[in-house]
Amino acid sequence: MRWDVFCRVIDNYGDIGVCWRLCRALAERDQMVRLWVDDASALGWMAPSGRASVEVHAWSAAENSTVAAGDVVIEAFGCDPPAGFVGRMAARSPAPVWINLEYLSAEDYVERSHGLASPQGCGAGQGLTKWFYYPGYTAATGGLLRSSAPREAPSAWLAAHGWAPRPGERTVLVFCYPGAPLDALVPALGPAPTQLLCAPGTAAGLVERVQASPHLRARCLPHLPQVTFDELLHCTDLNLVRGEDSFVQAQWAAVPFIWQPYVQPDGVHLAKLDAFLDRFVAASGLAAPHAGALRQLWHAWSGAGPWPGSWPDESAWRCACLRWRAGLLAQADLAGQLIQFAREKARILGFASTGTEGTKRD
Repeated sequence: MRWDVFCRVIDNYGDIGVCWRLCRALAERDQMVRLWVDDASALGWMAPSGRASVEVHAWSAAENSTVAAGDVVIEAFGCDPPAGFVGRMAARSPAPVWINLEYLSAEDYVERSHGLASPQGCGAGQGLTKWFYYPGYTAATGGLLRSSAPREAPSAWLAAHGWAPRPGERTVLVFCYPGAPLDALVPALGPAPTQLLCAPGTAAGLVERVQASPHLRARCLPHLPQVTFDELLHCTDLNLVRGEDSFVQAQWAAVPFIWQPYVQPDGVHLAKLDAFLDRFVAASGLAAPHAGALRQLWHAWSGAGPWPGSWPDESAWRCACLRWRAGLLAQADLAGQLIQFAREKARILGFASTGTEGTKRD
């Protein structure tokens, strides 16, 4: 099938990161993909080699172009495709499968909302149906986008990229939003010899902060291609990640991780954080004392509470991450589920367009 994926880059790199990852995954399954984006500049370092079967087009071209809509149209995070393109969607026979790919959450409402139809009663898309599609952690959701681990051992991989730790030193990746409590992180990590790999942005402030620490050193990373960043997550001892894309990939790495959700009004992001922790603790079998320390640490990193008196037991934490990943692997991945969902809806739309005989066969 031909897929049209629409992406608006609101801030940071999560929007384009998720969309490019989805386009890659669809192309790997022999789908033809067009990515329509309003700012493709990040792809210069995120995907420097591009991807076969993925075309990248300017958002504005979708409004003004006469190109026909594909078989499946995905609007990422409710970005609303241009009206001109939606009009061509409505004129297409059979109609394309229109999917709103929503944000990831572990909250209960996701299962209730996943796969719901939204008939369009007015506007350029009048007569079409939009389907809400939610990533998630259970069989009643759309699953997660996956990544693959490097083939080399972590130590060899880090050395090959110039980030080899010193003997007895752990490696910690820090990727965070503005406002992250870097001053509190330094003494929390300080007792153990640690190499900090700082992603571009706020985390770079750690370089100056660790200069007086006898056990910590920090390196600033450049913007990394998406595949390289994914592999890095598998080669560290601890990952501090943010948003959605790096958060999901950190779960596949099965390395201890701390998540900083995007800050939302009225503390909505903390409800998302707790919803994930509830599922993680229950599914991974993390014992209560370790779970309590982990929850306190995650809240502290999001500025919502004091730092724990002691660091979570990293051996128990790592085992919990491995069990969590094993559970995720039992679930079909997001790209595969999307293809199946689109085929089912396309079959129904195709039969409906043939009239009564086709409906009876269905």
